[in-house]
Amino acid sequence: MIPVLTIAGSDASGGAGIEADIKTFCAHGLYGMSVITSVVAENTFRVINAYDMSAQAVGDQIEAVFEDIVPKAVKIGMLPNAEIMQIVAEKLAKFSAKNVVLDPVMQAKNGFNLMSERENLLSKMLGVIDIITPNIPEAEILTNTEISNENDMKNAALIIAKKGAKSVLIKGGHKNGTSDFLYFEGKFFEYKTKFINTKNTHGTGCTLSSAIASNLALGRKMNEAVENAKKYIQGTIENSLDLGHGAGPLNHFYNIC
Repeated sequence: MIPVLTIAGSDASGGAGIEADIKTFCAHGLYGMSVITSVVAENTFRVINAYDMSAQAVGDQIEAVFEDIVPKAVKIGMLPNAEIMQIVAEKLAKFSAKNVVLDPVMQAKNGFNLMSERENLLSKMLGVIDIITPNIPEAEILTNTEISNENDMKNAALIIAKKGAKSVLIKGGHKNGTSDFLYFEGKFFEYKTKFINTKNTHGTGCTLSSAIASNLALGRKMNEAVENAKKYIQGTIENSLDLGHGAGPLNHFYNIC
């Protein structure tokens, strides 16, 4: 069985973070491992608080994984501060981690801030990742630009690529669009999917990025990995679960049970 690692926060409700990542890995037939960066007291409608791990605790977890079971891909989610960004970058460089996917998680759906020192993210992480997957609000922060159309999305991807990103996926859902744009090997790839009118979208970003990591671990090329991940996320949303009093979770196992 192929091992895959998630480095992210833990969501008490199970809909996002490492819980969503592990479910996604399992749905792809992979062996999931986790490094916890923060314990988030969260449910479908609010975040009560986030309790960040120390940088040493995060670094030790990464050491424990790589010295024993080397992952074929790594998904990175919540990196709450610069110290954790730094130790994650150092450890992944030390172990020459492959197929690294960064989902730049900055805030929860209710606006709760999950990342301080956002300006440090690109400078610390771009050297060790293979793709970054910001949504439109995150891309606006990372590029200091306003995104209102597809050309703006492409421009943001180019700005991030010029900073050193190997591949950039700008996700369009936050503008009620249906297209995502991948910049890879000097070309743009557009991914169109139908809009699904549902409130149950908790953990979509986490799930998409871990699905990309899963497909990379399975040997797919980047543009193929994104295409397969988009098809998977579409199914999880179409079959989402009406649980809780807010934005319910996805159905990560819609295709196997």
